[in-house]
Formats: sequence, C-alpha cells, structure tokens
Amino acid sequence: MLTDTPLRRTTTWRGRTVAWDRLGSGPPLVLLHGTPWSSALWRPVAEALSARFAVHLWDMPGYGASSKDPAHAVDLATQGQLFAHLLGEWGLERPLVVAHDIGGAVALRARLIHGASYAALGLVDVVALRPWGSPFFTLVKEHAAVFGQLPPTIHRGAVEAYVRGASHRGLRDADLAVLVDPWTGEEGQAAFYAQIAQADEAHTDEVEPLLGSLTEPVHVVWGAEDTWIPVDRAHRLASLVPHATLSVLQGAGHLVHLDAPEALTAELVRWAASP
Repeated sequence: MLTDTPLRRTTTWRGRTVAWDRLGSGPPLVLLHGTPWSSALWRPVAEALSARFAVHLWDMPGYGASSKDPAHAVDLATQGQLFAHLLGEWGLERPLVVAHDIGGAVALRARLIHGASYAALGLVDVVALRPWGSPFFTLVKEHAAVFGQLPPTIHRGAVEAYVRGASHRGLRDADLAVLVDPWTGEEGQAAFYAQIAQADEAHTDEVEPLLGSLTEPVHVVWGAEDTWIPVDRAHRLASLVPHATLSVLQGAGHLVHLDAPEALTAELVRWAASP
C-alpha cells in the first residue's frame, strides 16, 4: 500500500525546490517517477531495495512535494538537465537507475544528451518512443487552458478517473488518494495541466536515434496489460538498445507497482543484484 511519507531533504536548482530522500546503504540506486505520479509510487519498492542499496527518491519540480511555480518549465528537457545535475550534487558517478513512465525519457536524456553515466539502466513502462500519451492526455494537452478552469470537484473526479485507468487490477481508495491529492488545490490543479501542456514528443524523438549508443546493461520491464503505453513499445525499445533484456509482467497495467508489486520488486532485486 502507498503512503504519503514525506521526503526529508530538499535541494534547489534554478529557483526550483526539489524534494528528495535516501534510504538504506550500499551501491547507489536512483528511482525516477513518471506522470501523473510522484516518488510515492516507488516508496514501497524503495523500502524493499534499501536493504541492499542506497536508494535515492526524488520528486520532479511540478510534481509531488517539489515546487510547483507556474513560471518554471517542467518539460522533459528541463527535467533531464536537472537529473544530470542532481547526480553530480549527490556525488553519484555511476549509479543504478530505474525509471518509470516519463522518468524513462528524463533518464535517457540525462544519459545521452547531458553526459550522465549509469552502471545499469532499468526502464519500466517508460515514455521513450512515439506515440505516447493516453487519449485523455492528448485531449488535455490540446485544451489545457480550458481544463485548468474546471471546478475543483470536477477536476478531482477527472484526475481520479484518469489515474484509475492506469491500473489493470483496480486501485484501492487509499492508494488512489496518495496519487491524486498532490494535484488538488489551486496550486496542484494548475500544475497538473501545466505538465501535460508542456509534454512534447520532440524530446523523445531527440534521443531515439541515440539509443543504440547505450553501453551499460539495460533491462526493460513492462506490464502486459498496459493500455497507456502498450507492450509492443517494450519490444520495440528492447530491439533498439544493444544487449537489452526484457521482462513482461502478466496481469499488470501501466501502474505495475500496484498491479504486481511483488513481481516488480523481485524482478528489480534480481536485476539490480547482477547488472
């Protein structure tokens, strides 16, 4: 079950406040969340991995507990620059990196455009190859200003329905609340539509031709029932990365963390222990 355990540390970058935390000790491992999530989605997996690794969690600006200043860009290019900076600030030269959803694009941009180095890279139901974005995501992107004016109760209902659609098995009310609450209130509602409005497939198009230059071990993990980013994308991605391996988790949708938590954790423990 998800919890709203607060991230205990913050850092600043170009006026943004980044909330982050480190759990456990051992070889460094960094987890990247996607949208419309936060590091809370990774927390149970992080706690399990912290028995063997120094696990780093963080919320991208515009998400979770990090700052949501409407004047700050939250696009994938900006997040990729920030992630490369964070690795340097944390003193992590070659960490294990595991990313979900748009976190995959952020990790790939940091690695292939901004010079970050990884010991190994895990990609879980990631945004990496066009086309990406659910029909709702696309509709909001085209009319973000209109959606931003929705009454709060209607906005919350729309976000709840959107988030529920990412799970194959269905979400518990408590888990749904942890995922949706950061997007409520005046600040959260504005941030929700801002991050969708700034999503741009050009930022993944830029890295796609570079995937063949990845030299570290890359492991792709996907929910077989992912309707947001169908599993055919997993096979395409693995075929573009030299020596990539692929595991498809049955009975799991895009929110594989909640649909198949034990299988995902076991897969990452196995992979991370022998990159």
